[in-house]
Amino acid sequence: MALDVDAVGFLFPGQGAQNVGMGKWLCDTYPVAEQLFRQAGEVLGYDLAELCFEGPAERLNATKYSQPALFVTSMAAVEVLRQEQPELVAKARCAAGLSLGEYTAVCFAGGLSFENALKLVQRRGEAMQDAADQVDSGMASVLGLQLDVLEQVCESVRQGDEVLQPANLLCPGNIAVSGHLSAIGRLEAAAKEAGASRVVPLAVAGAFHTVLMQPAVAQLREALSETPPTDMPMAVYSNVDATAHRDGSDVLQLLAEQVVSPVRWEDSIRQMMADGIEGFLEIGTGRVLQGTIKRIERRFPMDGFGDGAA
Repeated sequence: MALDVDAVGFLFPGQGAQNVGMGKWLCDTYPVAEQLFRQAGEVLGYDLAELCFEGPAERLNATKYSQPALFVTSMAAVEVLRQEQPELVAKARCAAGLSLGEYTAVCFAGGLSFENALKLVQRRGEAMQDAADQVDSGMASVLGLQLDVLEQVCESVRQGDEVLQPANLLCPGNIAVSGHLSAIGRLEAAAKEAGASRVVPLAVAGAFHTVLMQPAVAQLREALSETPPTDMPMAVYSNVDATAHRDGSDVLQLLAEQVVSPVRWEDSIRQMMADGIEGFLEIGTGRVLQGTIKRIERRFPMDGFGDGAA
């Protein structure tokens, strides 16, 4: 692993990064990862390892399953790193996660125990699935437009009380929008007319990070209220405000707000750079987050670990 810097930001992927086979290499190679998956299955009440390793993809992609799967896979990779490369983990100065990945970041930073974090993630996934089932909604990635132009496009295609808005502000030229499927259906033509290169529907259950997820907030707040806040020795950069937080109560409050707030990922990455981070390590499955960093600051040092990465 070539990340020859002293101050590293640990990054954790969110929903959409899941794939059948995720975590298998970790568990086949390291007993500490296998034990964590076994513990997770006991907490969740189903065989998470079997679902991750064998699928089926339709079940793994369901929100209530993909979120625990991604969390556990990333935490398994963290435990392997602690065992195999403690000197790299010691270089971690802060953490951040994309949407669901923020729970992993908080757990890694010491704000939640593994079991408490997993229970919260399970409740979050179920609540968001329930909210998504109430309305025909979804997300799409728009490539090639700046935020202000995309906001104008969304406004131009909305009709009546439809919701359509930027939701994941990932990196220059790559922003995901969320809203009613009826509005998303009119988005592609308008976005391309405004200069977008592509509009790609995303395989998610609903309009995450918009007001359409409001029904999930009450369930999530109830679960968070049952979780004791713990101040963190390491800062986590919140999706909501793109700033560093260590106070446990603040972090739990922001996790509730996050479900209905746009994800300020690019701002978070830029702020970590400004605060002295010299390189990033993406932990878990996929390499989506490294792709966003390349668009933000192409030559910035980065690497990944998980699912066979070394």
